[in-house]
Amino acid sequence: MEFQNILTHVDGHVATIRLNRPKVLNALNGQTMDELCAALDAFEADPQVRVVVLTGDERAFAAGADIGEFAGVTPVGMLEGPRGKRWDRIRAFPKPLIAAVSGYCLGGGCELAMACDLIVASETARFGQPEINLGILPGAGGTQRLPRAVGKHRAMEMILTGCHITAQQAYEWGLVNRVVPPEALMDEAYALAREIASKAPVAVRLAKAAVLRSMDTPLDVGLDYERRLFAIAFGTEDKEEGVRAFLEKRKPVFQGR
Repeated sequence: MEFQNILTHVDGHVATIRLNRPKVLNALNGQTMDELCAALDAFEADPQVRVVVLTGDERAFAAGADIGEFAGVTPVGMLEGPRGKRWDRIRAFPKPLIAAVSGYCLGGGCELAMACDLIVASETARFGQPEINLGILPGAGGTQRLPRAVGKHRAMEMILTGCHITAQQAYEWGLVNRVVPPEALMDEAYALAREIASKAPVAVRLAKAAVLRSMDTPLDVGLDYERRLFAIAFGTEDKEEGVRAFLEKRKPVFQGR
């Protein structure tokens, strides 16, 4: 795949998408989001790809939306434009998505990281939702995902003041999974991706779907959904392989079937 604003790479079962607008700290303009969605479409369709790592560069994962695109936009234009569909596409990606974050991760960049399933952060990472300083509010999931991750009161402080938090704060508050030195960021992200990619692909996708469902449904509805997915997993060849490997005391070889 050839893009202007992102770089892609596949190594075994792990694909990488790198945001590549360094002059503007990887600001998320419409073209970048379209290319990101196109890459996710391709990786979803590729049975060899089991996990995707999304990253930026040392200075910034993404410093936010491209504010120049907001000038002159009307409420109707914002509601009817393609912006919401792009974010819905990311949310609907069924395979595990790992954010590897270094430097600025602000506004839409923070929302993009939170839309991923796991976040590995460099010690240099800085997270925040500074939209309030522009007279607007987070509009790509920030007001919904951030409280679920860090709690109401911490989210309120971040969103209402526009303050930034460090990688260590983000770890202590439950926003990120791991914090590592900058030089170890990608190695750590890839190690996590390869570990997940070694598991049964269908079960991984079902488990991701079940966890995401838990975030927006009552417990009884979520339990019923989990029970159904659990039953579906019993129809896979990987389940048979996993059970046989356990009984035979060997490492399973999963095929994604």
